[in-house]
Amino acid sequence: TYLAADIAYHKEKLGRGYDSLINVWGADHHGYIPRTRAALQAMGASADMLDVVLIQLVKLFRDGKPVPMSTRSGEFVTLREVTDEVGRDAARFFFLMRRSDAQLDFDLELAKKESSENPVYYVQYAHARICSILGFAREQEMGAPEAVHTDLGYLKEEAEMELVKKIAVFPEIVEGAAMAHEPHRLTAYLQELAAAFHNFYDCGNRRPELRVVTEDRAVTAARLVLVRAARTVLANGLAMLGVSAPGSM
Repeated sequence: TYLAADIAYHKEKLGRGYDSLINVWGADHHGYIPRTRAALQAMGASADMLDVVLIQLVKLFRDGKPVPMSTRSGEFVTLREVTDEVGRDAARFFFLMRRSDAQLDFDLELAKKESSENPVYYVQYAHARICSILGFAREQEMGAPEAVHTDLGYLKEEAEMELVKKIAVFPEIVEGAAMAHEPHRLTAYLQELAAAFHNFYDCGNRRPELRVVTEDRAVTAARLVLVRAARTVLANGLAMLGVSAPGSM
């Protein structure tokens, strides 16, 4: 049954030269972990090579009510149906927003909303907003210069520094998520980065002198470098999750 197929599967992976075997299983299959490790040892491999990530069940909600599902009665919603309804980007982002060992309540209506309430829309909109700013700067003949040729000392405002600090920890977040096999760290970080950018942008709406493109070319250059860095990190983070980074929304 399960075990026979798993032994053959891992034997094939060993044959391809892998030294780390990561499996994603349902939590009800935890009893197979010691048996699979024993099988690896029987094949002359180390039991420590096996790393099993146990995932909890997903509950689908629509209009605040759970979508009825039962394997016993044969009532269920497939992942393809969810993806067709909410889109690939939302499906991937929502499934990666929780720890693997935490139950996920997937709100189908929220995943389709085009508002800041929707986490993936909130992050993607930050990227699209920055693309719009950079496009406007080019129209004003103020294309974003290279950071090495720009005096970043003009970045002194609190909202600017908060955005700088959030951008700076990106490599650390990626490394930690990879080492711990916890991609939810990346989705949480991207939401925090988007929040830092939106706050920075809103400050410019309240105080015109804090806008990215101003009459001061030196200040503008520094802020263009900052928002371009934010766009790069947002795009890279979304790409790691297999989620698109639209240039306009």
